[in-house]
Parts: sequence; C-alpha cells; structure tokens
Amino acid sequence: MGSDQPKERIELAAAYRLIAHQKMDDSIFTHISAKAPESEGQNAFLINPYGLRFDEVTASNLATVDIDGNILRDSHGAGINKAGFTIHSAVHAARPDLHCVLHTHTVAGVAISSMEEGILPLNQWALQFHNRIAFHDYEGIALDLAERERLVEDLGDRKVMVLRNHGLMTCGRTVGEAFGLMFNMERTCRAQLKIMSSGGTLRKIDPALAEKTAQQYENWDKQHSGNKSDPQWDAFQRLAIKHYPDLVN
Repeated sequence: MGSDQPKERIELAAAYRLIAHQKMDDSIFTHISAKAPESEGQNAFLINPYGLRFDEVTASNLATVDIDGNILRDSHGAGINKAGFTIHSAVHAARPDLHCVLHTHTVAGVAISSMEEGILPLNQWALQFHNRIAFHDYEGIALDLAERERLVEDLGDRKVMVLRNHGLMTCGRTVGEAFGLMFNMERTCRAQLKIMSSGGTLRKIDPALAEKTAQQYENWDKQHSGNKSDPQWDAFQRLAIKHYPDLVN
C-alpha cells in the first residue's frame, strides 16, 4: 500500500471511506471504532475525530482513546463525539473478543429500527440475521455513561444490534467482519422496505429453513473471518484504495 501507517489504522480508515462510498454515513455523526495498535495504549481504540466527514478520515487522523475516555492521540485536535464514546467504549470494555464496532443512522436502518416487527424472514439476505439480532431500547442521545451497562447486557454474545428508534450496530472480530455485517444489514433493511411498500403479499420463509440458512452463513464466516483471509473484505479494501488512495496517509 506504500504507507507506514499500522494495518489497524489503514483498515479502519478504509471502512470509513467505504461507508461513505455506500452512502451509509450521516454527516459528521456516527462512528466506527477498532482496537488500536498495542503501541498506542493498553485497551485503547481508534475512532474518528469530531467534525470530520467519513470521506475525510485517513489512517493518520484517527483519534486514539482509552476505555475511560482519555484521548491518547488526536492529530486533528477536535476531540471525539461524547455520544460515540458512550456506545463504542461500552462494547470494547465488555467484549474483548470483538475488534471493531460499527454504528449507522441510515434512512433504511432508522426506519426498520422504528418498526416493532424489526427484520422479517423474507429473503436470503435477511436470513443471515434470523434469531441473531439483539435489541436495545431508545434512551435519548447516548450521553449518559450509565446506559453502557444496559447496552452491553442487551447485546449479550451477539454481533448485530438494532438500536430501537435510532439505528443499527454491528460488531466483528475484524474490521472486515463488522463492515460485512453492516453491508448486509443495510441491504436487508432496504429490501424489506421496498417489499413492504410494494403492496404485494409478504412471503415469509419457514423458521426451520431460516435457521438452516443462518447456520450456513455462520459456517462460511468461520472459514473466512477471524485470523483467516476474508476474500470479501479484501475486495472491499481494494475498492476503497482504488477510489480513495489518500486514506492510507
């Protein structure tokens, strides 16, 4: 890549650019966080500096913050969004198995989060998440650190969460896993809204078949995530660097 930036910073910057590329960002709000290189602090994580659009994030301008909210590195000088810290620090502190946390406020995601039904088993995309989604009730803008305990209790051992009346959150053992889950969640939400607005009769998939398909997704994930190569994430990173080569700086 021709960069002296750590891999952790480059991958996270690529995720920011890809979320913007897919039009899943929300001005200067929402966040993607990932564990920082060990050299930057114990139990520290990387997050976007407050005030930057996702298409402005680079490997070098990502801020480093610890679990207690102390900023360890901030080349941009604007600090971080307190609401973003509340949500992301909660997950990083409670789930050491997870490397990355991705939160969005897309129109489709907010729409589905505002529906009691949530995601319905209507197609193959949706079945990846069958009985695998956590839910957290809305408590206002996430500025109260006390909410962290309730959020991680609701998340449990899952990697995907619908923040009721708010948006979506995905978590991954890698940046690629968190991004891939959000990419599929977003498409699932968009497809469901299209189906529901069509006026056609919903054709739900049998629960047993839905569970079988969800397990098939999990088996694929076991082969292509964690410490092993993830061909989808590799392809997405090539896309990010092709269109936004400055992200590695």
